[in-house]
Amino acid sequence: MKKYNDTALSPVERAEALCDELSTEQQAEQLRYDAPAIPQAGLPAYNWWNEGLHGVARAGTATVFPQAIGLAAAFDSDLIRRTAEIISAEARAKYNASQKQGDGDIYKGLTLWSPNINIFRDPRWGRGHETYGEDPYLTARLGVEFVKGLQGEGKHLRTAACAKHFAVHSGPEAIRHEFDAKASPKDMEETYLPAFKALVEEAKVEGVMGAYNRVNGEPACASEFLMGKLREWGFDGYFVSDCWAINDFHAHHKITETPEESAAMALKAGCDINCGSTYLKMMDALEKGLVTPEDIHRSCVRALRTRIRLGQLDKTEYDDIPYSVIACDEHKAVALEAAHKSAVLLKNNGILPLSREKTGTIAVIGPNADSRSALIGNYNGTPDRYITFLEGIQDSFGGRVIYAEGSHLFLDRSQGLAQAGDRLAEAVAAAENSDVIIACVGLDATLEGEEGDTGNQFASGDKNDLYLPLSQQLLLQKLRETGKPMIVVLAAGSSVNIDCDCDALLDMWYPGQYGGRALADIVFGDVSPSGKLPVTFYKDADKLPDFCDYSMAGRTYRYCNDDNVLYPFGFGLTYADIVCTDLSYNDGTVKLTVTNQSNTASEDVVQLYIKGYGEDDIPNHSLCGFARIRLAAHESRDIEIAIPCSAFETVNKCGVRSITGKRFTLYAGICQPDELSQKLSRTRCVKAEIIL
Repeated sequence: MKKYNDTALSPVERAEALCDELSTEQQAEQLRYDAPAIPQAGLPAYNWWNEGLHGVARAGTATVFPQAIGLAAAFDSDLIRRTAEIISAEARAKYNASQKQGDGDIYKGLTLWSPNINIFRDPRWGRGHETYGEDPYLTARLGVEFVKGLQGEGKHLRTAACAKHFAVHSGPEAIRHEFDAKASPKDMEETYLPAFKALVEEAKVEGVMGAYNRVNGEPACASEFLMGKLREWGFDGYFVSDCWAINDFHAHHKITETPEESAAMALKAGCDINCGSTYLKMMDALEKGLVTPEDIHRSCVRALRTRIRLGQLDKTEYDDIPYSVIACDEHKAVALEAAHKSAVLLKNNGILPLSREKTGTIAVIGPNADSRSALIGNYNGTPDRYITFLEGIQDSFGGRVIYAEGSHLFLDRSQGLAQAGDRLAEAVAAAENSDVIIACVGLDATLEGEEGDTGNQFASGDKNDLYLPLSQQLLLQKLRETGKPMIVVLAAGSSVNIDCDCDALLDMWYPGQYGGRALADIVFGDVSPSGKLPVTFYKDADKLPDFCDYSMAGRTYRYCNDDNVLYPFGFGLTYADIVCTDLSYNDGTVKLTVTNQSNTASEDVVQLYIKGYGEDDIPNHSLCGFARIRLAAHESRDIEIAIPCSAFETVNKCGVRSITGKRFTLYAGICQPDELSQKLSRTRCVKAEIIL
């Protein structure tokens, strides 16, 4: 038996044994994302590139969950872990099936390049909907559970998760290949690094992906500072470049002059796998003395160690996961649950929930009403069934449903030979012949997303402002003028100011394949909405700091003031009236009573915030705990929530984290403790003073 086949040895010992049987050139070839076969070990060619952000992506049929920002809005650690378990099971099933067919193509492997745990610091960033929002604590907690769900707890990894994009990366997309993101030591330690640290230390994430941009002058995929942090945290996996990011070293950043120099710089810094083509020059770099055989060997061992952890040399406990689990009813039921929990009710004058019995005709109007694209976001798989917003209302409502497109998503007309506003007359007629309007507006991944992936070439996937496209603004204006009651349903992955008076506003995000059914369940009161905003909704982008400024000053709920806030982080209404009382803290545990004062059963999210008063404390307060609970009508329950010691820590200007203060205020409620949140939520947070 070959040593690398000895399962009694550790994965690193087996990887070293296998690597020792390869020539240096063969080792170098294993550092490509499309690694060739290793026949002597029985290893077929392997493509490292696969995606699993909210379902197995780009590989055909899969269960499609709400986009990551929607999953974050659920504030539900258990849900996101179950979601990841399903994603990894479906990825294994696809892998098992494709391997039997000898198909090792892209998007069919076990190394899932998810989650995206960058901080959504600016609402103009097109890729923000791939993240868990603007708060480092929420991002870390959800990211840890997602990684644990993907990787499993077996002898082998079920799939290998990857934390990306390390670390200071959140736009602008148009200049990401040459951009230098400058962040202070305080912002690095306080905001940009905590989630990555948690995923490495707590979740043992198997992969980390670098970003395109530079970070304080260093290319992120070869940053001595960032690589040093991984060593400090005890990272024990593989590091992969973002795709063609190493090419940027010489082509755009001008840090190096040749591909050989770029390959050498990345490899020696600790980048093991190259998503791109620059490592094709690795042997040339070796001949020029820019790298050593030992450099190549070190990264090859790490790459093979991951594949061994995945069981690619062995029979595994996952080999028998059948193809039938893909898009099965049980998985799709969780997708529906996630869509229910992620929906955020931002406004309701009492119109919701609608009574089926008292409503005669509903007009469902808007470019996102019957749009499949509005359900699935980006980095998505293909559902075996979609239920659009229109279809969900039609299926659930017993009365007449009138549909009108109303407008193009962003152009001024829907038909090329027509005049501008060619769908408005139909929309007004539909509205006038209805009892209530459900206006389905917003964006989709053709307007916000990654550079090169969207049709939004005017901003490379980013947004120029926070408003709806003009075509939709005009549509809402015309609908409002009819005087009919109007519920606005927003499908988007970021902060949007609809700038229109309406009777209710429901943010569905990109809710996944069953978004329409979830919408109907909420509109008709079968389910109470319970999601909370994982980002701040602002009034005007022009009042935000410059998009290229990575300082946290004036950004996110922790640093901004209320002047430009439309809807705060953590805000979201339910159909119930839930309050928190009797707050106490003792030795890391918070106790409080949560009471449903209404006749409606509902879930809600209890949120804990802490405020310190030292010189280096953030100006506002910060999230330090949360718990999703369900209460029956008039039910009261005592709950406990653990908060970490880090909640009391302060980061100084040098980036040093420590507990320096003695006095803190702890808040508990179903929203933030700021005045706007409490006014909109029609509730007050309870608080307790803590003296350490």
